[in-house]
Amino acid sequence: MPEIRWDWIERHTDDIVRATVAHLEITAVSVVAAVAIAIPLGILVRGRRVAFAGAAGTADVLYTIPSIALFSFLVPFTGIGNLPAVIGLIAYALTMLIRNTVVGLRSVPAAVREAAAGMGLTPRQILLRVELPLAVPSIMAGVRLATVSTVGIATIAVFVGGDGLGELILLDGIQRQLFLTPILVGTVLATALAIVLDALLVLAERLLTPWTRARAAL
Repeated sequence: MPEIRWDWIERHTDDIVRATVAHLEITAVSVVAAVAIAIPLGILVRGRRVAFAGAAGTADVLYTIPSIALFSFLVPFTGIGNLPAVIGLIAYALTMLIRNTVVGLRSVPAAVREAAAGMGLTPRQILLRVELPLAVPSIMAGVRLATVSTVGIATIAVFVGGDGLGELILLDGIQRQLFLTPILVGTVLATALAIVLDALLVLAERLLTPWTRARAAL
């Protein structure tokens, strides 16, 4: 079995750090953009069955397209680099985010909405002060799934000239007669990145939903 070349890791520390930071940037930009698209879209279609089916169905179809094929399809329009990868990653994240946003909003009891309306809140105030806060657990579940998925799929960005840990796996590893060390380093770092980001999102959810902690303490 091939041994890990620790000397290679020491010589390429700067490249490993650069690839890790680039991977994090691609992931963050893609997820933030997808959230910015999916949440308003989910709000718009939450009460419209046909519109929701159309939005969710379109996102589902995009998710079924193999990542290399989707990224390559975008290259003639965007050129090579991070842009086609980011656009593709946004498309993949939408299906989880749209569905979870709508599920979270629809799970708010009608009695709660009626009580809020009875207190004189406008529909906009009910959405911002009641529905969205109560939908946070469902929305954050979608964000966590999208983030972990994006970290993994982002390794394919290297096939269209994108940055990230895929460079270690493909360029330094697979294309060099399956050189194990960079393949292992890239894989371990991508996995660790997904775990750390998921843990941070769990913490963010707890901070955004203090009432759940109070309920658990009772």
